[in-house]
Amino acid sequence: MIVTTFTMFFIGTLRLWSDHSSPHRHASLAYSSVNLAPSPRPIRSFRQTPRSCCLYHAVMIAAPGALALRRLAHLVARHAPHDGVFPLRLPGTYALRRALMSSEPVHATLAPCLCIVAQGAKVVMLGREMYEYDSARMLVFAVDLPVSGQVTRASRRDPFLGFKLDLDPARVAEVATRVYPRGVPKASDNRGLYVGCTTDGIIDAVTRLLDLMDQPEDADLLGPLVVDEILIRLLRTPIGSRVAQIGQPKSGVHRIAEAVSWIRAHFAHPFTVEELAASVRMSASSFHQRFKAVTSMSPLQYQKVLRLHEARRLMLFQKMDASDACHRVGYLSPSQFSREYGRFFGSAPTKDIARLREEIR
Repeated sequence: MIVTTFTMFFIGTLRLWSDHSSPHRHASLAYSSVNLAPSPRPIRSFRQTPRSCCLYHAVMIAAPGALALRRLAHLVARHAPHDGVFPLRLPGTYALRRALMSSEPVHATLAPCLCIVAQGAKVVMLGREMYEYDSARMLVFAVDLPVSGQVTRASRRDPFLGFKLDLDPARVAEVATRVYPRGVPKASDNRGLYVGCTTDGIIDAVTRLLDLMDQPEDADLLGPLVVDEILIRLLRTPIGSRVAQIGQPKSGVHRIAEAVSWIRAHFAHPFTVEELAASVRMSASSFHQRFKAVTSMSPLQYQKVLRLHEARRLMLFQKMDASDACHRVGYLSPSQFSREYGRFFGSAPTKDIARLREEIR
């Protein structure tokens, strides 16, 4: 079973900083570490096209106010007193902090979720595509995706501060029936990862949700209602019809999500595209095309990336040698495993793991 290492993705547990040993010291500085002014320069759009330029200008016009972001950043910093990913009282909600920019990509597989930035900026890479998001732009994962990411704007004084909400397909489907009583509009594309403009309403709802976390009874009773509000506001944005596809059983995204779940559960076993397509009631050609549109890779490429992620985890955290990890994740040839590992992570397994262990120290 693959462990979805969200912590590794957002803070890079592969790299621990010496000043993390005192959480209380960081907690006392939580408020002062929040940037009290809006970013002096915007991050450029992830695609330099006429459409992205329009999106860029729309983001700058509709970006949440500085005061609202300052309040949200203060609350995130309070719930994430030092670098890390901190589960909040309500299941599926997390506060995130990273004090320094990433020196290299951190690899992980993330399930459907909404990512909000209160302060700082980050870039996520899926295949050959790059997505940048910050306090003006939110990131949505529609299916489980193996990605790499780097924090691109952060410092000890002004750390990266974020919030993550897991997206439950059943809940999204239920809320979508209220937002779209006449049926969910057809989505403009079937991507599994997309960026949208963050709104004042979403920032306000997330802020109120974090406010509730200090009051256990209120968090338990009112928290789910605020999560529904966040979903409603998300579904009413320009990317809402795409988000709604997460919970639609007949949508292409939902069918690909079924196939992705099967691959994740059986990543060490061989399969054919024809067999996988039949399992989700699609033709092989249509399935292959749709799968690549959603994940930016073919089904076999997706399986390979999962295998490499899991092999790296086994070697790093379970101290398994390369040969055993290679066979555990389904490779028959150690030499093929070593070649593909080196191409993907930049160095051979033994050298890569030695470097990561040295950094952890």
